Amino acid sequence: MLREGCRRVGARLCGLRGGLRGPAESGRRGVVSCIDPSMGLNEEQKEFQKVAFNFAAQEMAPNMAEWDQKELFPVDVLRKAAQLGFGGIYVRTDVGGSGLSRLDTSVIFEALATGCTSTTAYISIHNMCAWMIDTFGNEEQRHRFCPPLCTMEKFASYCLTEPGSGSDAASLLTSAKQQGDHYVLNGSKAFISGGGEADIYVVMCRTGGPGPRGISCIVVEKGTPGLSFGKKEKKSSQGIVEPVHHRPWWAEDAALSGELLGSRTAPDFCQVGWNSQPTRAVIFEDCAVPVANRIGDEGQGFLIAMRGLNGGRINVASCSLGAAHASIVLTLDHLKVRKQFGEPLASNQYLQFKLADMAVRLVASRLIIRSAAVALQEEREDAVALCSMAKLFATDECFAICNQALQMHGGYGYLKDYAVQQYMRDSRVHQILEGSNEVMRMLISRSLLQG
Repeated sequence: MLREGCRRVGARLCGLRGGLRGPAESGRRGVVSCIDPSMGLNEEQKEFQKVAFNFAAQEMAPNMAEWDQKELFPVDVLRKAAQLGFGGIYVRTDVGGSGLSRLDTSVIFEALATGCTSTTAYISIHNMCAWMIDTFGNEEQRHRFCPPLCTMEKFASYCLTEPGSGSDAASLLTSAKQQGDHYVLNGSKAFISGGGEADIYVVMCRTGGPGPRGISCIVVEKGTPGLSFGKKEKKSSQGIVEPVHHRPWWAEDAALSGELLGSRTAPDFCQVGWNSQPTRAVIFEDCAVPVANRIGDEGQGFLIAMRGLNGGRINVASCSLGAAHASIVLTLDHLKVRKQFGEPLASNQYLQFKLADMAVRLVASRLIIRSAAVALQEEREDAVALCSMAKLFATDECFAICNQALQMHGGYGYLKDYAVQQYMRDSRVHQILEGSNEVMRMLISRSLLQG
């Protein structure tokens, strides 16, 4: 579908310019050639990337601040993304997917994340769910669930984490007891991206005894009696709205202070990211689901969950890449324009060295992610360890890049008018989800010791 989309809309979409200046077009700018994300890609991959960059610039970047501040889930834009094939990137083509590789997928998510990291991260979770059904479901399930997921007519959420089982996922307690031709689910899931908005919930639940072998995977559809949702989790405060009557400590200079006097609001210092996607608890109370909705065999759920997470780790690391790349491009522009002590900041050697470190971290992160993506696609024995390495290294390093970019913007970087603060906030949670970075270290060390 994505190949068809490139041919169908490429001439129109890829030729457009505008939107957020810099980040979403960074792959096309010669001045940042040493961090060009198209290096090493074949011509077809460059076309996918070009479509994704331009979609990010035209449809996502102009809206990302509003989605963040108003906590809007951009359904219409998500469905536009699906029209380009981004709703089922690595789902097979016979059920409406694009049938692309893990490397292709990483390239696309990195490009989209320059437009809105939070929204792209949800797209990555949706894709992971669609892949699980496509890979482990039977033909009836694939043809029933995957087509509307690939078009994003329906949205999907991944339900593994529970209030009492985060990193220790095998200890989950949500039960599914078979009664005739149905499973009756009881329990709850926590921190579910898309919770309440999604139509399809890929749920890991206990059909057998304790431990990973007692876990199965069941699809629960929105509207099923007994399925409900908790309140929308607040990942930010409501904001501090008050007139500024003095020079604030976060104003970098007199000009900025004067601009703020009496006419603007103080920034929201308590806000964190991922605000364009809702997060809720998903609750099951005697929720009867047909046995026909079980994906794979009984007891196969933990394997499905872990297989999905291997790809999810590459996906979320790729989203971090996009945020970091965008932050570097914004910082380049800022250093060239902003003057202090009579000189552009770009002439300061200390900042030059910091910029060089950021570039090295970015390129190193990209290389390890793409290496892991190829290993996963080839189903190599080292794939799990490499996916863990990629997720650990890239999410840590890319957050450090975003944080340094904010620092180099000075007081401006802390204002909502400057996108760099949002990239930093949206990328922070990537060090926690899809398996915390502490768990990644466990998986890597286990691979080394067993080898």
